[in-house]
Amino acid sequence: MVKAKGADNRANGFGTGPVFFTAISTILGAILFLRFGFAVGMLGFWGAIFIILLGHLITIPTALAISELATNTRVEGGGEYFIISRSFGLKIGTTIGVALYLSQTVGVAFYIVAFTEAFEPLFFWWQNNFGWDLPRQAISIPALAILAFLILRKGSGMGVKALIIVTVILFGVILLFFLGKPIESEEALRQPGNNFGFFNQSNFFMVFAICFPAFTGMTAGVGLSGDLRNPAKSIPLGTLSATFVGMIVYVFIVWKLSVSASQADLLEHQLIMSNIALGGALIIPLGLAASTASSALGSILVAPRTLQAIAADRSLPLRRFNILMSRAKGNNREPVNATIFTLIVAFIFVAIGNVNMVAGVISMFFLITYGSLCLISFLNHFGSPPSYRPRFKSRWYFSLAGFLLSVWVMFQISPVYTIASYMIIIILYLIIEHYNKEQKGVVNIFKGALFQVNRAIQVYMQKNYGDPDKEEWRPAAVCISSHSFEREKVLNLMKWVSYKHGFGTYFHFIEGYYSKQTFNESQQILAELIDLQKEENNALYIDTMISPSYTSAIAQVIQAPSISGMENNMVLFEFDKDEPQEIERIIDNIKLTKAGNFDVCIFAGSKVAIKYINGIHVWIRATDINNTNLMILLGYIILAHPDWRKSFIKIFSICSPQNTDSTREELLELIQAGRLPITLTNIEIITSEGNQSISEIISERSKNAALTIMGFRDEKIKDVGSGFFNGFNELGDILFVNASKSKEIK
Repeated sequence: MVKAKGADNRANGFGTGPVFFTAISTILGAILFLRFGFAVGMLGFWGAIFIILLGHLITIPTALAISELATNTRVEGGGEYFIISRSFGLKIGTTIGVALYLSQTVGVAFYIVAFTEAFEPLFFWWQNNFGWDLPRQAISIPALAILAFLILRKGSGMGVKALIIVTVILFGVILLFFLGKPIESEEALRQPGNNFGFFNQSNFFMVFAICFPAFTGMTAGVGLSGDLRNPAKSIPLGTLSATFVGMIVYVFIVWKLSVSASQADLLEHQLIMSNIALGGALIIPLGLAASTASSALGSILVAPRTLQAIAADRSLPLRRFNILMSRAKGNNREPVNATIFTLIVAFIFVAIGNVNMVAGVISMFFLITYGSLCLISFLNHFGSPPSYRPRFKSRWYFSLAGFLLSVWVMFQISPVYTIASYMIIIILYLIIEHYNKEQKGVVNIFKGALFQVNRAIQVYMQKNYGDPDKEEWRPAAVCISSHSFEREKVLNLMKWVSYKHGFGTYFHFIEGYYSKQTFNESQQILAELIDLQKEENNALYIDTMISPSYTSAIAQVIQAPSISGMENNMVLFEFDKDEPQEIERIIDNIKLTKAGNFDVCIFAGSKVAIKYINGIHVWIRATDINNTNLMILLGYIILAHPDWRKSFIKIFSICSPQNTDSTREELLELIQAGRLPITLTNIEIITSEGNQSISEIISERSKNAALTIMGFRDEKIKDVGSGFFNGFNELGDILFVNASKSKEIK
């Protein structure tokens, strides 16, 4: 039997232990030794406890989300990056993956710089004996060089063994700290145990920002996913156990600090733990050195694997860089090139020595990553895709809470850094999106959730569908045409109607019987039409219709449900004015649409280019009682589209000489009541003496209009037939309107 490629690597991979040791050694890191005493001194016991609880309200949902996602799919190299990219697509995955990688890499520099604090006695001795300050880089750069040599020489196997040793040292140091005695002082204000009676709320988020990196080690072990025998088992067990063990240790350390030192001592001494622990002068610096070295070691193990996974997906717009960084060495696929690159970046930040300016943004990237993982879990719960069947199940409200808290805490820590972080993420995404146009993008994040929302809305609207006569009217138009590629104007008209106030569905008509051939043809045409209509101001829904005849196609279209949740209420026909015979089949099918109480519009398109600046002309007559309001409404609905932003609407009213005054009064009353949103200067009342036909009057005044709207009656069609629609050759584009019933202008 032939083994699959990579099978040996999995069989000889790590178990759950390395995930736990990598996470716990990063959790119990520099912040624990350097900042927890300061936190208790600033906020009091309960304030420090609240920091731990708030931090874990973010990290525990993230740990649950990672555990859930890891048991739903085969997790390979790249840890959090792999989970995000396989859930959200490579564009989003790479964007957040780059941010995550930078966080992990600069994190190496943070831990190495913190490592130098363990040598504080050396720096004091040097200053006292030589009279000048020894730079921190004298320790940090050689320390990183030694760590780099060991990792490159021995690989991840050595790193995991070192993590086990470091973890044992850490717990030994913590045990000696708990065995220590309270600090004694003759001053009353320096007596231990006075930290339970206050909670300094004003400085809470400032201190939280300082302490938050203590909680970011929770996902460190996930980065070893490519080196694990069974990631679906080891990631949940190792991550969750490290998270809960770390939380318990934090709570007890805060308690021990509160009962062992005064507030003044906690604020004065950075390494206050050394004054409490048994043999603290030696033990606590040893613990600090061990914790920071282990955190740096964990980051050096994880960051290159994140970069290796990103490069292996070829998502970065740097082809040679992708090839170089994705290369691996040995059976364990050690990311040697990615490790060297990571170490170079870390050396730069260590040499600078001051990375405080970057610290805020880096912390934000971690929070963005955690929020993204929680969001993936929530959207998978909410969207309920059939492929989402994790063996470990969290709860959707945990994931949602983790996501919302991540965003909220980011703004509480620093709105400036939050905005800067999101700006960097957006720029990264735009660059990656430009390079990977064929990959899944932002829309795929919410596709499943949108499906559930749309389904719920559709069902709700159907169950609560009221009397349409009592609802404010808005168009839900359907149009069917076989000339989609030759006649752009009808698509534009549907786009205008559906832009803001209504909804439009356009069907491309394919005459024939439904078969494999016609189906494939319809899918190809649909893809081309959607591609042509990809623009910012287009809200038109496009589909295809295969039917043996034009009449049967119309019958199918008017019975099709609208995806908007509204019932379709308008049918738009179209014909070319240079092909006057086309109107005949439209007239033959008007009766069919009227059976369903549809408003009917017929668009007569011309070859004349639209000059929007010439405006929309609406012609109303005494015989257009039902059509008048619909024509005016359509004029304003079309005018709302940005294409018409420099245009205007003008209403022409034709009446007999004896009705001029009454017509003017009626229009003025509508304007004053606010039911006609137009000024009287945009209304022209035309008196017909009978010496000119209606078509001549309209043609004379609207021959240059961008669009002319006029009504037609069923009785007129019976008398005149197609001659009515073909009697306006001097005009440009015309929209003929026939309302099933009069509309109310509100």
